[in-house]
Amino acid sequence: MDVFLIILLFFGAAWLFLVLPARRRRAAHEAMQDSVEVGDEVITAGGLHGTVRERSDEELRIEIAPGVVVTLDRRAVAAVAREVEVEVEAEPGEAAPEDPAKPS
Repeated sequence: MDVFLIILLFFGAAWLFLVLPARRRRAAHEAMQDSVEVGDEVITAGGLHGTVRERSDEELRIEIAPGVVVTLDRRAVAAVAREVEVEVEAEPGEAAPEDPAKPS
């Protein structure tokens, strides 16, 4: 009886630490794929970067280069590219670093 309880606890722990997180990741990934809108920059599972030009229920048309539009399955979207702003704080006594994106 003790062996059965240990095996049952082992499978319960495996389900808790392996199955539940995988299910949450899959649900979050599907939600991201469903939230893709026209104008979003996406990265496909094949590594292509492009901008969504048209969206239907099952397919996306993305522009991967000026004038080059490809059709792909909505499930092929691996990520939505988002710009991240990074703030750099200057040390006391130092000048603040210049932003290379700003023209002088």
